[in-house]
Amino acid sequence: MLLKIVWKNIWAKKLNSFLCILLMMFGISIISLLINIGNQLQDKFSKNISGIDMVVGAKGSPLQLILSGVYQIDAPTGNIPMSELQSLQMNPLVKQVFPLSMGDNYQGFRIVGTIHPYLKHFEADYAEGVGFKTNMEVVIGSTVAKKLKLKLNDSFASSHGLEKEGEAHGDKKYKVVGILKSNNSVIDNLILCNLNSIWEIHEHEDVEMHEGEAHEEKQNITCALVKFRSPMGLMTIPRLINQNTQMQAALPAIEINRLFELMGIGIDAFKALAIAIMLISGISVFVTLYNALKERKYEMALMLSMGGKRLVLFFMLMLEGLILSISGFVLGIILSRIGLFLASRLLDQNFNFNLHLTMLQKEEIYLLIAALLVGIFAALIPSLGIYKINISKTLAND
Repeated sequence: MLLKIVWKNIWAKKLNSFLCILLMMFGISIISLLINIGNQLQDKFSKNISGIDMVVGAKGSPLQLILSGVYQIDAPTGNIPMSELQSLQMNPLVKQVFPLSMGDNYQGFRIVGTIHPYLKHFEADYAEGVGFKTNMEVVIGSTVAKKLKLKLNDSFASSHGLEKEGEAHGDKKYKVVGILKSNNSVIDNLILCNLNSIWEIHEHEDVEMHEGEAHEEKQNITCALVKFRSPMGLMTIPRLINQNTQMQAALPAIEINRLFELMGIGIDAFKALAIAIMLISGISVFVTLYNALKERKYEMALMLSMGGKRLVLFFMLMLEGLILSISGFVLGIILSRIGLFLASRLLDQNFNFNLHLTMLQKEEIYLLIAALLVGIFAALIPSLGIYKINISKTLAND
């Protein structure tokens, strides 16, 4: 009976109840959406830089070098001669170097020349086929295969630049020899080949040079990912490169932390707004229940005179506040998942970056507790008003 009465009380004030739930829903959905997007972005960024201690490339913006070299989501800072890496590779503090050469694409997906250990670093596993062995053979990521419907032994011509509208290299074509399984890393969105394939495609650009100069010029790479044997390398080598060479060294951990700090300012502002909306929702619940108590004083007094207990009526009003808060929370979580789906579609279309619909996150459990507390505190004062009702006086006046 108690739940039935509570539901009828909520339904009797449809507009006020709707406003309370609406405000709570918007506050919860904004915070939930930020939590999910923030966590997934951080997981993806952390996974892609895991094990990469340094990125070496042409001088320019360190963050741009990291974004283009590690995440493949920005324009490169330029090219560096392959010969520049030889002394770095021979350094006893350096464990491994992954050279990357880029500059072409196919249908918007980047073609990256590299070496097989680059795939091993990301723990790539083959769904079909094998790795590239000779020039003009490519291994494609799972997203590339899915979106472009490429299959083993398919051939295609690349386009110059990182945009799909670039000039096509129609004279030479790549052949698909391997398709990777999805592993939620940057290689899902890449077309990978050996370095010689990239140099061979661009060999025609050097025809006006002398043969020796052309051979030296074409041995360019875009950047290199470096792993150190010990922290000593991290402390000494980046400074030596920046001071004594034409290259720059950028540290992914530092640059990505800086990026998330900048992003955090905007995220914190949105969270503050969402918390303010939740508090306004709490005030709305309070006003609704307070007015309901005033309007239903006679009804409450009548129930008390017929044997009803003040404690039961107290819990009745408290239950109204909790139902409004829980309804707002549930609808807010549903709205946040719809927002996550739309954000995933948008990121996928523009950056080939997917977000996943998730179950309740740990932070969202805390959000549920916060919503319940808002409902409890908003209903507390009106509920305590039950104990101030003078039964005889209220019945006599009405």
